[in-house]
Amino acid sequence: MIKKVWVLTVLLAGVFWLSSFNGGEEKEETNKIFTVVLDAGHGGHDPGNIGNGAKEKDVALDIVLAVGRELEKHKDIKVVYTRKTDKFVNLYVRGKIANEANADLFVSIHCNSHHSNAYGTETFVLGLHANKQNFEVAKAENEVIYLEENHESNYAQYDINSPESVIGLTIMQEEFLGQSIQLAKLLQDNFTVKLKRKNRGVKQAGFIVLHQTFMPSVLIETGFLSNRNEKSYLASKKGKTDMAENIAEAIIRYKKEITNNIAIDEVPVSPTPESDTATGVVFKVQVAAGSNKIEPKRYNFRGLDPISMESVGRVYRYLYGNTPSYQEARNLQRQARDKGYKEAYIVAYRNGERISVDEALKDN
Repeated sequence: MIKKVWVLTVLLAGVFWLSSFNGGEEKEETNKIFTVVLDAGHGGHDPGNIGNGAKEKDVALDIVLAVGRELEKHKDIKVVYTRKTDKFVNLYVRGKIANEANADLFVSIHCNSHHSNAYGTETFVLGLHANKQNFEVAKAENEVIYLEENHESNYAQYDINSPESVIGLTIMQEEFLGQSIQLAKLLQDNFTVKLKRKNRGVKQAGFIVLHQTFMPSVLIETGFLSNRNEKSYLASKKGKTDMAENIAEAIIRYKKEITNNIAIDEVPVSPTPESDTATGVVFKVQVAAGSNKIEPKRYNFRGLDPISMESVGRVYRYLYGNTPSYQEARNLQRQARDKGYKEAYIVAYRNGERISVDEALKDN
C-alpha cells in the first residue's frame, strides 16, 4: 500500500512539473517582446536645425538615449537605436534597421525651426501634406537625402519638391496609419497636459524616413530651436528628461492599449443579426501586413483557414475568412485574436473593392 502511494505521488509530481513547464511557455508567449526602434534625427556631418547655439542632432540624440533608458527598464520591451553616437545614417537605412528588427514601433525624434517666433510640439504621421506649412516641415527634414551618396537611385521615386509625390507612397503605410495616429495622440496629450507645452497637433506629411518603415511610425518635432526660450528648455537637462519621460510613458501606454485590444482600426458599431447581409459585400479579418511575402497556408498562420493574400504597393495583406455576415466576421475576429493575432480587425469589400466597414454596414 505504501509503495502504491509512493508511485502515485511520483506520478502526480511529474504531471505537476509538466503542467508548470507548459504554463511557462504560454506565459512567455503572452509576454511577447515589444520592439521599439528609436531614431535620433540627423547626425555626423548633418547637424539638422541650428538655433541659438544648439544643434538638432545633439538635442535629438540626448532625448532618444534618455527615452531608451526609460523603456529598457521594462523586461518586455526591446529597444533598437538607429544611432547611439554622433554619426550620419542614411534615411533609407534607418527604415531598414526598423524593418529588419521586425519592430512594433518606429519613433523618430527631431527639433523644429522657423523664421518666426513659433513654439510648441507637434507629432507627424505619414500622409498627404494638409497644408503648405506641413509640406515645408517635411521638405526641410527630407533634404538630408542630398547629403547621402547615390541618393538619385535610393530615392528615385520621391520628389521632395512635389507634394503630390507622396500620394502613392502613403498607400504602403496605410495599414499602420490608425495605430500611428493612436500613438501620436498619446504623445501630444502628454506634451500638452503634463508638460504644459503648446499643442501644435497631430499632422500628416510626407517624411521619407516614415515611408521607409512597415510598422506604426511617428516623427516628433519636440520644439523650436529658433525660439530662444524653447531652445533653452530643450537643451537643458530638465527639458530633455521631461520630454524623454513623457515620450516613454506614451509608448508604454500605447503598448498596453494595443495589448488590451483598444485599437482605433475597428469601427465601433453594434453587432448585426446573422441574417443581415449586404448585396455584393463581404467581410474578412485582416491578421497581418508587411513587406515579406508569405504563402497563405494555414501552417503559416497558426492554423487559421482560409487565408487570402493581396498586395498594395510593396505591402502584402493577409486576410482570414470570407463572409457576407458582419456577425460571422466578428466571430472570425475573435478566433484570430484567440490564436494570438491581438490586433486583427474586420475589413469589408464590395464587388472586390475594399471599402470602410461603416460604409458596408449602411447597406444592411
